[in-house]
Amino acid sequence: MKTKAQNNNNSGRKLVILGGGESGAGAAILGLKEGFEVFVSDKGKIKDKYKSVFQQLQIDWEEETHTQAKILEADVVMKSPGIPESVAIVKQLQEKGIPVISEIEFAWGFTSAKIIGITGSNGKTTTTKFVYHILKNAGIKVGMAGNVGDSFAKQVAQTKPDWFVLELSSFQLDGIKDFRPDISVLTNITPDHLDRYEHKLENYVFSKFRIAENQTEEDFFIYDLDDEIITKWIEKNPVKAQRLPFSLAQKVENGAYIENENIIVNIKNNRFKMPTTKLGLQGKHNTKNAMAAATVSQLLRIRKETIRESMESFQGVEHRLEKVLKINNVQYINDSKATNVNATFYALESMKSETVWIVGGVDKGNVYDDLLPLVNEKVKVIICLGIDNQKLIQNFGNCVDTIVETQSMKEAVRMAYSLAEKGDSVLLSPACASFDLFENYEDRGRQFKDAIRNL
Repeated sequence: MKTKAQNNNNSGRKLVILGGGESGAGAAILGLKEGFEVFVSDKGKIKDKYKSVFQQLQIDWEEETHTQAKILEADVVMKSPGIPESVAIVKQLQEKGIPVISEIEFAWGFTSAKIIGITGSNGKTTTTKFVYHILKNAGIKVGMAGNVGDSFAKQVAQTKPDWFVLELSSFQLDGIKDFRPDISVLTNITPDHLDRYEHKLENYVFSKFRIAENQTEEDFFIYDLDDEIITKWIEKNPVKAQRLPFSLAQKVENGAYIENENIIVNIKNNRFKMPTTKLGLQGKHNTKNAMAAATVSQLLRIRKETIRESMESFQGVEHRLEKVLKINNVQYINDSKATNVNATFYALESMKSETVWIVGGVDKGNVYDDLLPLVNEKVKVIICLGIDNQKLIQNFGNCVDTIVETQSMKEAVRMAYSLAEKGDSVLLSPACASFDLFENYEDRGRQFKDAIRNL
């Protein structure tokens, strides 16, 4: 069961927070509320909106440095998910035996809400928002956090929902010890972030499966039965939680499957049915996200009519296959959230017209082979958007007649505008991280939309 941190008296205990961003500020708010002495340290610059939080609450903080002596006095350290385990200060803390945990682990100890944890290489944001949308429509008191919205810790400090839906990255799961979701969802696993995992897929898979490591027979684990990486891992490393698979390819006794173009969710003979044609979001990958969300909803015994209505009305996520504008009968689509090859595979697969594809950024050890058939079939022009485009040119140079390099979003969109013809689509689906030219994928997507509106 939960190791409840709030049962301890934290007065005088030192909480050091590494990283003064969203999760750091949230942990500081919660730490202060729970009686810790809080110190925030960031090797980079802290944004003004977070500085003002620390100043307002009179929290001790520093930026552009790590004061080693102060950090090593900590009783517990909350590390931002963006900081790798390999940095010197983290190694020193571990050598001293000082616990280094994620914000998810820290905040979980202070809430009595039940938890739905959702992870996966792709689809986790859509599935998280999908589940939240259904629960909210059902009148359940629910919070949404993790990789989306306000930080989990801040919401634990300021709200008291009955359920939390958490989108969890592998980096956040790397920092858990006792965290245990009542329901866990694993949407899929494809190679991603391998630069953070010694370029070993098994290290990344292990991180993703940490979502289920503390679950017991009372809990539920929902996963994609069609995903070979997941099913092979489960064979060798069984999970304790009750398993509820979803599949497009095979019928399952307990879980979700497709029959005559209907989603069927069956849990202990309680059956839910809905035509896939009625889903607000189309495409195979979105059908899987819907199946995962419907399975969660069935577990919570939400009215079937509410689930159906919610699945029809759900419109998806900004920066994920988001239709922006049609100009001269050319559709511009923002898929900036596609930061890995698998996400871009889904995007290209869903294209119905000839496509001008804007791609590139920080390559995380990408292997582009799976995209070649789709690029040959659907893409007429490739616009590279990144500081180093060599790998893209080598991989795709022979697939299309036109491949160009650009160094800014404005330039990329203008180039797309000049090369696209009536009936084409212009798709931003980078398959890469955004940090070479942009602050993050949201910034990249917003710049894309602004550049289109300013054509």
